[in-house]
Amino acid sequence: MARLTAKIHEVIVTTQNADGSAHHAPMGISEVNGHFQIKPFKPSTTYDNLQRQRTCSINYTDDVRVFAGALTGHREWPASRCEKVDGLYLTDALSHSEIRIKTIDDDDPRACFHGEVIFEQQHGFFRGYNRAQSAVIEAAILVSRLSMLPEQKIRDELAYLTIGMEKTAGEREWQAWGWLMDKVKQAGIHVD
Repeated sequence: MARLTAKIHEVIVTTQNADGSAHHAPMGISEVNGHFQIKPFKPSTTYDNLQRQRTCSINYTDDVRVFAGALTGHREWPASRCEKVDGLYLTDALSHSEIRIKTIDDDDPRACFHGEVIFEQQHGFFRGYNRAQSAVIEAAILVSRLSMLPEQKIRDELAYLTIGMEKTAGEREWQAWGWLMDKVKQAGIHVD
């Protein structure tokens, strides 16, 4: 029997803060029957903004610095006004989807916001990730779980991801990697 699973997309979810500024958060979201499920942890800024605003944008980007930056305090990325919903999107996104939240399952420790796509726009072309870009995204996921994973697993995973970095990283990838490695060191984990 085939196992049915939802597609998970690693994206940047942009919500609007109460002061009107953008909050960009990397997140794995699910796509089920043409609707997106956004599952922020509670408490979090994304959770608060979605509760209040009930709109967001889902941004597709190949600039992995945005993923790494959200976890390391480098959050200042330009945002533009959405076309069809009251919200913002990542200005440098290759494309974005504007989402209206239809229902909420307010469970702990993660809520599930069910959203429908109101509008989508392409701004550039996605040419695929190189190994370094994929490594940064995987390292960002590890960094988001530093307090949950065994130290040896983190070391082993980062050692493997370093191979892709050394083979294909450009300036943006090395910058993002450096931010993440600083966060790992701050957690007291030594990596080679």
